[in-house]
Amino acid sequence: MRSIRMRILLAVLVLTAAAVGGWQLLPSGQDNGKSIVVGTTDSVTSLDPAGAYDAGSWALFSNVYQSLLTYEPGGIQPVPDAATSCAFDAGSLTTYRCTLREGMTFPSGRHVTAQDVKFSFDRVKKINSDVGPAALLSTLASVDAQGLKVTFHLASPDATWPFKVATGAGSIVDSERYPADALRTDSGVDGTGPYTLTAYDKGSSAQLAPNSHYKGAAKTAGDPVELRYYEDPKALNAAWEAKEVQVATRQLPPDVLSGLNPSDPGKRVSEADSSDIRNLYFNTRKGSPLHDTRVRRAVAWLIDRERLAGTVYDGTVDPLYSLIPTGLVGHTTSFFDAYPTRDADKARELLTEAGVELPVRFTYGYGTGSGAVAQEAKEIKRQLEASGLFKVTVKGYEWTDFQKRWATGKLDAYAVGWVADYPDPDTFAGPLVGSDGTMNTGYSSKAVDHLIKTSQQYADRGRSAEDFRSLQEDIAEDVPVIPLWQSKEYVVTSEDVGGGQYLTDGSGVFRLWSLNWI
Repeated sequence: MRSIRMRILLAVLVLTAAAVGGWQLLPSGQDNGKSIVVGTTDSVTSLDPAGAYDAGSWALFSNVYQSLLTYEPGGIQPVPDAATSCAFDAGSLTTYRCTLREGMTFPSGRHVTAQDVKFSFDRVKKINSDVGPAALLSTLASVDAQGLKVTFHLASPDATWPFKVATGAGSIVDSERYPADALRTDSGVDGTGPYTLTAYDKGSSAQLAPNSHYKGAAKTAGDPVELRYYEDPKALNAAWEAKEVQVATRQLPPDVLSGLNPSDPGKRVSEADSSDIRNLYFNTRKGSPLHDTRVRRAVAWLIDRERLAGTVYDGTVDPLYSLIPTGLVGHTTSFFDAYPTRDADKARELLTEAGVELPVRFTYGYGTGSGAVAQEAKEIKRQLEASGLFKVTVKGYEWTDFQKRWATGKLDAYAVGWVADYPDPDTFAGPLVGSDGTMNTGYSSKAVDHLIKTSQQYADRGRSAEDFRSLQEDIAEDVPVIPLWQSKEYVVTSEDVGGGQYLTDGSGVFRLWSLNWI
């Protein structure tokens, strides 16, 4: 899903993170009852937190569910939300304890208990959906609950556990409304977030109303919001130009983004660096034409990232040579170091050594919903086939179908964007290249798994840098994935809507309540 951008915002909302009692939401500056319409090309896989691990779903989860922890705008450390406090036991990174806020209620009126928290984490692991976030909870051994006290027991030291608790995987659901061993399939939501879901039309829209019973880190109530989901950036841009939406984000067409200017009349533009990335993944299992490491290295010698960034995305993205993007601990240029220039001769040598029949034929899938990614697929196909070494069959799939295809190994290669779950390099490691990772490439390396586990033992995250550098050298050697580019973050609002600069900041939280009529 998963959805990181570490940046300094133009302004910061000040929240009292250590507050014990929690806040009731206060009215925003103007409350005329009219919904602010937010347009996006993101898709929602599921309304059930156990069944979704993608940016669109988690953006909605940020608003209708609560986790024990969350992030202040611009913050990189989790702060209490549904909890009043959370901490590791002294001298331990394997026991993590939280205390719930008192007085929180589900839509039914029932009070939230620690048992609901335990239930929520347990069911994510038990259901273990192919497209769910269970992999994010891999270090969780068990959960104890009593009254308002929750204790997480971890199988190994994991300093990143608070970050994971603050994600959509930590969304707290009503144990009386969600099955323990199966996904909920209706269009209802029973959470305790800043908003309630009043209506939902899959693939079209979600209607959100401020939750007057909310208690948590957000202290200002947003206005009513309607999320509208568009098939592709062109459709979103058409809606923006027709003034059918007041906010446009994720994602307008590259040529529109490249022409945006904060001084443009009639709109407010927020642009910032981010750590959203896009990678090309390979099915490394036996039987795949990309099973042999030498074949994947040959592909790496032929990718021209600069051309992708410049021609397909009009310079709105930057070429990426590292599994971990710039701005995060452990960033390197491992793929540039290993494959510094496009070299068809080196690619041919590798394929000859592998003894494969030329051209190597494989399928390349991508999720539809963006004209740019379709152009990207065509450009990568062109680059590989221009060498005469590969023959690529490209096909786009509807997002849910696309997820299922890569999760079940039906694609040889597939390009996927990654919106990090939390502001730490760990989110670019285990989920992407760890054994049984979310991207389901079939890749498994004891050395890489060891480096991931070792990196999690450092409470001072700066000390993990060397592990992540070594990990990326291994990935550049094994090539289960090729980094393509890193994007910028854009939010465009109409002149009568404020707060767009706080909407998203790389923490994985999508703050619809920050938007307000002005």
